[in-house]
Order: sequence, then C-alpha cells, then structure tokens
Amino acid sequence: MSVAFIFPGQGSQAVGMGAELAKAYPEARAVFAEVDEALGQDLSRLMWEGPEDKLTLTENAQPALMAVSLAAMGVLARTKGVKLKDRVAYVAGHSLGEYSALAAAGALSLADTARLLKTRGRAMQEAVPVGQGAMAALLGADLAQAQGLAKEAAQGQVCEAANDNAPGQVVISGAKEAIERAIALAPKFGARRAVLLPVSAPFHCALMQPAAEVMRGALQDVAIKAPAVPLIANVLASPISDPEAIRARLVEQVTGMVRWRETMLFLKANGATTVYEIGAGRVLTGIARRFEGIEARSVGTQEELEAAAQALAG
Repeated sequence: MSVAFIFPGQGSQAVGMGAELAKAYPEARAVFAEVDEALGQDLSRLMWEGPEDKLTLTENAQPALMAVSLAAMGVLARTKGVKLKDRVAYVAGHSLGEYSALAAAGALSLADTARLLKTRGRAMQEAVPVGQGAMAALLGADLAQAQGLAKEAAQGQVCEAANDNAPGQVVISGAKEAIERAIALAPKFGARRAVLLPVSAPFHCALMQPAAEVMRGALQDVAIKAPAVPLIANVLASPISDPEAIRARLVEQVTGMVRWRETMLFLKANGATTVYEIGAGRVLTGIARRFEGIEARSVGTQEELEAAAQALAG
C-alpha cells in the first residue's frame, strides 16, 4: 500500500504548537528561524507563547501552521532519512495546507511559502469587512443537499459550499445574513445540525475574489518547480505537477471549494490508503478515519514523529 502526506489548514493552530519539535530537533529550529527571518517577525515566539487571539489572526495562523508542518518534514527528511519521492505517492493540503504540501514537495521555497501565506492571510481577512461574512458547518448533509440549501438561502447574496470535507460534513460560506438563513433552513435540506463557525472571514466563496486577485499578483513572480510527488489540488481533487497549473490552481483555490472528500476518495482509489497528517492538530486525521479503508496517523509531536519515521523507514 502506498502513502500520502496531508497538511492541515486553519483551525488547527494552538499556542505551544511546534515548541516540542524545536526543543528536540535542530532541523525544526532551523525551519522556524528561517520563517521568522523571511517574515521579519518573531512568529515562532507568538506560536509558543501566544497570546492566542494574535496567533489566531489569519495572517499569523497561516504561516505558523505551515512552519510546524515544514519543521516536522525537515526532521523526517534530514534526521530520519525519509525521502518524500521514495516513500510517498501524493501530497495534499487543506486550504492553506496546500502551500505546506507544495513546500514539503520542493515546489516552493520555505521563505517564499511563508511570505505568500502572510500575504494570503492578510488579503483574505481584508476582502470582507468584519461582521459581513460567515461560515457554517452542516452535519449530516451531503454536498448536493448543501448546494441546494445554499441556493435557496442566498436570496441574491453569496452563499456557497466552501469545504466538502467528508460524507455528512460540508461547510458553507458567504454573506452573514445568507448563512443565518441557511442555518434556519438546514433541517429542510437534511442537515442534522448547522453550526456557525468561529471564523473571521467567509473563506472559499465568491466574496474572496479581491484576495484571489492579490494572490494572482503575489504568485506571478514566485518560482514554482514541479513537486517531487504529485499534488492533489483542492479545486480539482486530482493530481497536478505542472508549475503553471499549480500557480493557476492556487489563485482559483481562494474562492473555490476545497474538495477534500473527493481528495480522500482519490487517494483510496489509487492505493494511498495510509495518510500521515504532517503538522499541528489532528483535524484531518479525524476526517480521514471517517473513510473506510483509510488508515490515518498524526505527525505533530516528537513521539508521533519518531513513530512515523520508524514506520516509513526502509
């Protein structure tokens, strides 16, 4: 059976993340130092000491989560001898995690990835005034039901499926009033529950178009190489390796739906039935375990990293 590495998105951040890796491994410390230098910011101190409200800001959370993922990758590659192209069939990342996946696969430099995510986070935050957008998780509804709900709730405003995460777990995004209408209508469309999410902006919907344009400009002059292994793109749920295709998909990703359920099904169908979530938290590990036939493991602590290195050795 082959292996895929997957990389977490926003929401997995927590004060203290990465501190254990930095203490234990020089390779991890080097990654955090390079990210700090690239941003001209003591991001690692914010990650390890807080305050939480500042870490949770989109422009900080995005590069911070990437830094933890790449710190773990640095240890796996340099200390444990785990070569991506020899041990892994595909990489994928949830939203900002797509950038982590590309950096891990050598398509983007670490410094460029940090700067791009800082820009992306700021642009996404600024695209919609605070309080005018919202997101909600629909539990028990499938994608078709979520799309039907979003269409009825829109009433001329933006209301769209943003993340198709797993069977029975779809997130919608859009104008606050439209999302509130969708929550009220949710039982009619088969949702067991509809939960407003504690996010600062309506990600992955048409309201993010200003941020997409910012990223189009930011990505224009960044060097992108073919990744060491194919990337399963969020907006396609299928593999790409061409640098110009990657550049285009990263722009589309800002407003496009994260097709994570289909990504998991693609990995399973193509034999990558063991997935390692590289970085902070266990959100994607939990989602992956909802797919029968997929084994999921987290790689965010020293103990988890050592176990993964042993399993991937040879």
